[in-house]
Amino acid sequence: MKKIDMHVHTRMFKGITRKGADTTYASPEELIEMYKPIDVEKGVILPGGAVECGYQLQSNEEVMAIVEKYSDSFDWFCNIHPRMGGNSPDFDLSYFISYYKDRGAKGLGEVTANFYFDDPFAENLFHHCQKNDMPLLFHIAPQVGGYYGLVDDLGLPRLEKALAKFPDLIFIGHSQPFWAEIGNNTTEENRNNYPTGKIPKEGRLVELMRKYPNLHADMSAGSGHNAVTRDPEFGYDFLEEFQDRLYFGTDICAPENKTAPFMQLSHWLDEAAESGKISREAHKKISRENAENNIGIR
Repeated sequence: MKKIDMHVHTRMFKGITRKGADTTYASPEELIEMYKPIDVEKGVILPGGAVECGYQLQSNEEVMAIVEKYSDSFDWFCNIHPRMGGNSPDFDLSYFISYYKDRGAKGLGEVTANFYFDDPFAENLFHHCQKNDMPLLFHIAPQVGGYYGLVDDLGLPRLEKALAKFPDLIFIGHSQPFWAEIGNNTTEENRNNYPTGKIPKEGRLVELMRKYPNLHADMSAGSGHNAVTRDPEFGYDFLEEFQDRLYFGTDICAPENKTAPFMQLSHWLDEAAESGKISREAHKKISRENAENNIGIR
């Protein structure tokens, strides 16, 4: 099964490196090579356009150019910061969203703006995504300042408020504070990290997934990989139950990521299906078909 990677970053022109890391996003050519060992046919590029986590800001137009040049290998989401336009929570963000949707964007994200989920700026973005039928992929942060991503508290109460207020908007969750909530042993100390070991009981994330059909989940990066593999039996059950709303992803951010543990998620899913730990149907949906059928990636 050739997979679709629902979460990746790349850059046509390499520039300034991340301070202390001396790395930039992988180029499209590097990324295509990195995909071969993990059986990925196509990646969904999420533009790096937010100042909260950017060293070299990336335009939607650059990503459009990459997709045009490598159309067999990539599709894309646009990225709109909630302060764009008039720096007002009443600004008509549909002006931007509809423009990029008409030019092929399949969703919006990764949202890394550092607002509370129920901040008027964030809710204005949700409103216009819902209005334009554009799925929204978000990163959760534990606090305002010093982090990137929409902010929620332990137990994800603000996310729940958004899910209820915008029921026709597909929210695709990602990051440590999102995935840490898969178990009931999440604390303020471990929620922005990678909790390890057995999961005693189902956590808040499972509760929200059952209650809100508009909540989907992006399994990329160390956070998604860790959540489903730390307690394999729990992970298999989670994948099976929510197979219609889960997406394989990598979150490759640099060429060096080819040796990262999360790059093994593709093989872990394959082995789970081959050994009968998850159904073939679940494997196909998570690996590819959900991206095609729910999001329109082709």
